[in-house]
Amino acid sequence: WSLVPVGWRVVGWSGLVVGLALAMWALAANSFASAMARLQPDRGQRVIDDGPYAIVRHPKYLGIVIIYPSLALALASLWALVPASITIVLFVLRTTLEDRLLRAGLPGYRDYATRVRCRLIPGLW
Repeated sequence: WSLVPVGWRVVGWSGLVVGLALAMWALAANSFASAMARLQPDRGQRVIDDGPYAIVRHPKYLGIVIIYPSLALALASLWALVPASITIVLFVLRTTLEDRLLRAGLPGYRDYATRVRCRLIPGLW
């Protein structure tokens, strides 16, 4: 535990709400979302490009990236920002690998990636 000012803890709790809402919205919009990145031709997988997927290509991961540091602040643990940072780096890497998989095997994903240029951060990357 650390001495985290109340204002930062409020930011943390607010970030948790935003991150969870975004991740849940992404899951609701994409019936093909799963814990493991995989192609699902047997289920008729297609590109999802509405809802949060119209803004960034990996909105569920954006929600998770918001949740981890927010949780550290909400629980007043600056030390928890260390594993949160590592987790963020791993999710950035995961978006890269998942984009490669989807570009190679999901029809229409290349066009979608051209339309929705940002992977994780709206307007930036």
